[in-house]
Amino acid sequence: MVKQAFTKKLLLLTIVSSLIIGIFLVDTLPSSPANAKTDYHNGKVKNVIFMIPDGFSSSYATNYRWYKGEESVMDSMLVGMMKTHSANSEVTDSAAAGTAMATGEKTNNGMISISPDGKELYTILEAAEDKGKATGLVATSTITHATPAVFASHVASRSNEEEIAPQLIENDVDVLLGGGKKFFSESLLEKAQKDGYKLVENRDKLANVQKTETDKLIGLFADNGMAPELDRDETDEPSLAEMTRKAIEVLQNNKNGFFLMVEGSQIDWAGHAHDPAWAMKDVEAFEKALQEAIHFAEMDQNTLVIVAGDHDTGGMSVGGYGKSSANIDILRNVTATGDFMASELNANRSNAHDIVKKYTNIDLTDKEVNRIIEAEKPATAINEIISERAIIGWTSTGHTGTDVPLYAFGPSSSLFSGLHDNTDLPKLIAKAMKIAF
Repeated sequence: MVKQAFTKKLLLLTIVSSLIIGIFLVDTLPSSPANAKTDYHNGKVKNVIFMIPDGFSSSYATNYRWYKGEESVMDSMLVGMMKTHSANSEVTDSAAAGTAMATGEKTNNGMISISPDGKELYTILEAAEDKGKATGLVATSTITHATPAVFASHVASRSNEEEIAPQLIENDVDVLLGGGKKFFSESLLEKAQKDGYKLVENRDKLANVQKTETDKLIGLFADNGMAPELDRDETDEPSLAEMTRKAIEVLQNNKNGFFLMVEGSQIDWAGHAHDPAWAMKDVEAFEKALQEAIHFAEMDQNTLVIVAGDHDTGGMSVGGYGKSSANIDILRNVTATGDFMASELNANRSNAHDIVKKYTNIDLTDKEVNRIIEAEKPATAINEIISERAIIGWTSTGHTGTDVPLYAFGPSSSLFSGLHDNTDLPKLIAKAMKIAF
């Protein structure tokens, strides 16, 4: 009996000691920026930064992890998954997906914050404005493109960007940064400046805007969409991270807080083009913008950061072509998009080998050279060859209906855990901010 009692005491002591050691180890393990104190300040949310990597799904996340060589910032923020279907299709477009994420209501593909029966839908950005908060939209597409448009405009067709542009200003969005200058008439921009907006048109002028200089900022850096990150060095355009940082600086002037939507638009465009290097480089650019948001949220401690793609584009795979491996490392050597390389080809495309070698360090076979020479769209042929070399597959040149990952950081981030419909997001954001919606 004595021996048994001693054994039980020894076992209990061992268990308690193990628990103490375990707690100590967990408490002292280094954490990534997005792991620390995600529900501080009792869930109080003054600011929301909603970041949308357009066209991004779990396959992009996986390929990007291999491309980067380590876990991404987003990996440490993963809280759930999100459904993406629209009112009239299992496969959504950006207009319907964006409308769901901005208004909490499903609509038909192509419609911008209007219901299928034509009713204008109230957006989370408009709700934030009604609460006295500053608002901003940032994108690498035209700022009048589907995703940014759904937060502050209402039109029956996403293609009517000339009608969207004045609504963004009339709806008093404080910061607008992106492309699409051709959709803003001179008279519209003149009126905006009279109403207190500061207008900038290149990277240096954006960088020189001081936080205390203005509460309203418009930056239009290209007539159409901005340059892909791979090709941006050929321009005087700011990066997505630089635009995000400046937007936060300006929006901070409002003591009531702010709502900011940031879109990494061209992840989607790369998926449509089957250009894996473009996709990975623009995911990298998006991650750098996300780091700006996380840095601010860590310092501020009253900022909720949410990340969700609106849908998958291209049906990208990790591996493919009957091979049980991938070769994503070669994408790190690619320094231009397929579109840019195609623009460098001569009239008969006889320089295809040299151009692809220059920008990818890939030696094409004679068969691959002939594919580019004979292709109806040489950029597509280049992208397909690079994809095959990287062993990255594609199933579509459009969107797919797969669920997408959902990420969150900051106070009330736990609200977003689990499987959600895209219509849940603005309702949860409103709940976190304690605003009527």
